[in-house]
Amino acid sequence: MAILGLLKRQPMHGYDLRKRLRSDFGLLSSLSFGSLYPALARLEHDGAVRELTAAPEAPPAEVVAFTGSMAGERAAFRARLAARSSAVTRPTRTTATSRTRKVYELTPSGEELFERLLGDDGADSSDGKDGKAFALRWAFARHLAPEARLRLLERRRRQLEDRRVAIVRSADSPPRPLDRFERSLVEHSSATIAFELDWIDHLITAERAARPDGVGEQQEPAAEVS
Repeated sequence: MAILGLLKRQPMHGYDLRKRLRSDFGLLSSLSFGSLYPALARLEHDGAVRELTAAPEAPPAEVVAFTGSMAGERAAFRARLAARSSAVTRPTRTTATSRTRKVYELTPSGEELFERLLGDDGADSSDGKDGKAFALRWAFARHLAPEARLRLLERRRRQLEDRRVAIVRSADSPPRPLDRFERSLVEHSSATIAFELDWIDHLITAERAARPDGVGEQQEPAAEVS
């Protein structure tokens, strides 16, 4: 989905795709070419993207002025021969240059696939602790309808609230006594979830305020963290 989302903005080289995926999405900072190109190959095989190669640039022609004298004509002839000889020795470099200019472009099938993946309400139903599925979908949330954005935020809020409750319960009734170091980690996890809940609440408020009808699922206020 991240690859398709970036290509929806503009065609990109494989190198640029990797750079953007690593810099724009912190969760993909370790992405390697060994992972990117097989994914691109699968998308190309399925007709979601196509790989385009720009035509290699021809070497600039050398302009030789004619002088009207025999000596000048001989010099011009030798210059033209030298230019042809130089062009013959360049194919390897020209081929290498053309390879680096291959770009990947989204196809109409890729557009449909991206919209389907982005709008899949069940995509992040079992999201991990790092919230990767939510983060990737929210990065392209401008392509979602307002109702879908609200559903995405409210679903993530419920996930965070469930995690917060589980952490509080485990801290109150641990299987064994926790030392101060272990308890500090529990407190850190609770504080991190509380911060993200506050962030989600702000996003939900902004989404509802942007809707003229003010429609949106009413959320329960967050319980205090003990």
